[in-house]
Amino acid sequence: MKRKLYLKPFVIPVVYTLLVIGLLASMFISLKTSGTTEDVTYVSGTILDENVPVVGTSKQEAVVGKPYNQESITIGRDYYDFNGSEEEQKKSIVYHEGIYLQNTGVDYIWGEVFDVISILDGEVTDVKEEELLGKSVTVKHNNNTISVYQSLSEVSVKKGDKVTQGQVLGKSGTCTLGSDLGNHLHFELTIGGQLVDPENYYGKKESELN
Repeated sequence: MKRKLYLKPFVIPVVYTLLVIGLLASMFISLKTSGTTEDVTYVSGTILDENVPVVGTSKQEAVVGKPYNQESITIGRDYYDFNGSEEEQKKSIVYHEGIYLQNTGVDYIWGEVFDVISILDGEVTDVKEEELLGKSVTVKHNNNTISVYQSLSEVSVKKGDKVTQGQVLGKSGTCTLGSDLGNHLHFELTIGGQLVDPENYYGKKESELN
C-alpha cells in the first residue's frame, strides 16, 4: 500500500517566494545584459529635460557700480546737461584761465584720498598723465562702454590689464583743471560713442547700456 505524501503548511509559501525571487533575478540580469535603453531614456528625460536644476550655473548679470566705495563721497561738480536747468548748468561749469568749459563728467570729492575702482569688468586700454588732467586710466567694457578715471594721484594698473568690477585702479588726487575741488576723482562715461551722465547709469544692468 502506497503512502501519500503531505507537504507541511510552511513549505508552499517558501517555494513560491523562491520562485518569485528567481524570476525577478532573471529579469534583472536579462535587462542588464540585453543592452536596452528604455529605462535609461526614461530617467534621462525626467531628470535632465523636465526638471530645473536646484543650483544654477549661469553667472548673474552685472550692474553698473560706482567708481568708489566710500559712502560719504559727494559730488563736487555735476555733468553738464544741455537739457538741464540754468541752475544745474551753472554747477557743471569748469573755469580755467578765463575760459568757461562744460564739464564732461562728474567730479567726486572727499576730504581724504580714496580708492578709485572699476565700475564693471573690462580691459585697461590707456594709462597716461597730462598736465591739466593729471594721471588717468581708461577701461573698455562690453556693449561699447568706456569709463575714464582722471585726476589720480596713483595708478595701480597698466595698459592691457584685465580688471574686474570693484578692482582698485588707483587713488584720487588733484589736477590743474580741477584745482578748485582739491582731492577728487573726475569720472567720465561713454556709451556708444556718446558722453553721458554717469549718475543716470549706476545700478543698471550691463545689457541695458545702449
